[in-house]
Amino acid sequence: MYTLGYQLVLKTLSIGLLVDNLTVSMMIVVNFVSLMVHIYTIGYMHKDPGYHRFFCYISLFTFAMLSLVMSNNFLQLFFGWEAVGVMSYLLIGFWYTKESAIKANFKAFIINRIGDMFLILGIALLFSIFGTLDYEYIFNNAESITSNTVVLSSSFEISSLTLACLLLFGGAMGKSAQMPLHVWLPDSMEGPTPISALIHAATMVTAGVFMLARMSPLFELSTSALSFVLIIGSITAISTGLLGLVQYDIKRVIAYSTLSQLGYMVVAAGVSAYSASLFHLMTHAFFKALLFLAAGSVIVALHHEQDIRKMGGLRSKLPITYITSLIGSLALIGFPGFSGFFSKDALIEAVSHSSVYASDFAYYCVLIGVLITSLYTFRLFFLVFHGPLKDENINVKEPQLSILIPLILLAIPSMFIGWPTIGPLVFDDFFANSIIQPSSNDIFGYQFTDSYHFLTHSLSGPVVYIAIFGILVSYLLYVIKKDIPEKLSQTFNPFYKVLINKYYFDHLYENIFARLFNNLSNSLWNNGDIKIIDNFIVNGTAHRVGRFSSRVRELQSGYIYHYALMMVLGLALFLAWVVFKSLGLVI
Repeated sequence: MYTLGYQLVLKTLSIGLLVDNLTVSMMIVVNFVSLMVHIYTIGYMHKDPGYHRFFCYISLFTFAMLSLVMSNNFLQLFFGWEAVGVMSYLLIGFWYTKESAIKANFKAFIINRIGDMFLILGIALLFSIFGTLDYEYIFNNAESITSNTVVLSSSFEISSLTLACLLLFGGAMGKSAQMPLHVWLPDSMEGPTPISALIHAATMVTAGVFMLARMSPLFELSTSALSFVLIIGSITAISTGLLGLVQYDIKRVIAYSTLSQLGYMVVAAGVSAYSASLFHLMTHAFFKALLFLAAGSVIVALHHEQDIRKMGGLRSKLPITYITSLIGSLALIGFPGFSGFFSKDALIEAVSHSSVYASDFAYYCVLIGVLITSLYTFRLFFLVFHGPLKDENINVKEPQLSILIPLILLAIPSMFIGWPTIGPLVFDDFFANSIIQPSSNDIFGYQFTDSYHFLTHSLSGPVVYIAIFGILVSYLLYVIKKDIPEKLSQTFNPFYKVLINKYYFDHLYENIFARLFNNLSNSLWNNGDIKIIDNFIVNGTAHRVGRFSSRVRELQSGYIYHYALMMVLGLALFLAWVVFKSLGLVI
């Protein structure tokens, strides 16, 4: 049995870089998306007074993310993890004169600190067991502690490995915005659009998914931890997707889409399909960055209008943005042949063949999520680009080339990257030197040979048809019968109200938890800091010393005969003590 009193034997910690196939795949994605965002920023932010400061921030953000993925030990991982959080704080609140931006970056910072607390506790637990933070040593020796337990109370103990995995996943829940630590991500839309793309596509929010894959040697030894991961990912995938159906801010709709897709990646990790999770991470980075940057193109063209209810008919005014948005939307819903189709279908296939606890629940969640994704994606697309122009007098035109070029370059992998990569990345052993997972046949229940074979197999399942059905429903609701959504919101008003209020998580955190902790803090400050520490201990001690000194000071009269009398009395007492001692009357 293992307890927290375990004696440590500190081993050597080597600070270095770990460059394997997992690292390389992340580096390619992060650098490519970051490059596109840098180019895009030239046009998007060129009139902003903080133009140079913004470039400094996004460069440091990219450096922090690369440091995180290239670390070879938990200490470097944590430094990169925290650096990403700090830079996101600065970027979300980039327009620091805007009150909503300041509130959003503070919210992101606080929520991420909660997740980071779990992460550092997990790292500390692993360090207390192994005496090192080195990946290689811990992964190679993880199996030796499967029988060890941590005694949390006299009546409850838990496997030390399971506890470590749960704590590490707590960190991933904060950074990758899994429920209930998801509330910061939609509010981060208060930052400039380029950083929305960078945070929500390939970098910060995928750090938790990357960590799950990197920690696969640990998670594969704990089925309890995997089940917990699976359940959280499933709930996030379906519940946050529903929120995207009622949002009207163009960037927030895409932000809730990111939350839902992160849930998909976490679900794949929960069924040990880490390669499918990473593959969806890669494809999602391309088409989600494309959608965010396309949204920024619309915002610039409409003079910084973000309410989709005030948009419409932009198809003819913004042809390049329209086509690239269509490509990104089709990739997001998993339309056959697009990159999102290969990655999403692969992970759903893995879930359907999983025997992990709650895998059936997860399968139905991700299937329903396919329909929801299709609905909110094409709701956004049709409201923005189809229908009549809301204002015929407004001058709408495509932005400059520095904004359009990244859209075109991101549209290419969004369309084609899945064809050549699904075979080696998902079904072959590309990640064999990086992650631990079952064989392709065990994960998918079928040995796929190439992308065409996978495509034809997927057409026999329900996923593709659910996505296409969602497009048709969206077209009906937002192009043909535009009055139906309003009637539905009135008919199902209680449910609609819950969605509009985002399941009341913000209310719970801000008005209950925050107020509770604020009152607790004020009470501790008033009673503990002021009354006990300041008034009783610090100032009270000084006051008591002062009163004692004032009493003693009264003995100092300044008259010589008083001092002579005291000397005589002292001498008499001393002589009396000597006499009594000689007679044996005192000891």
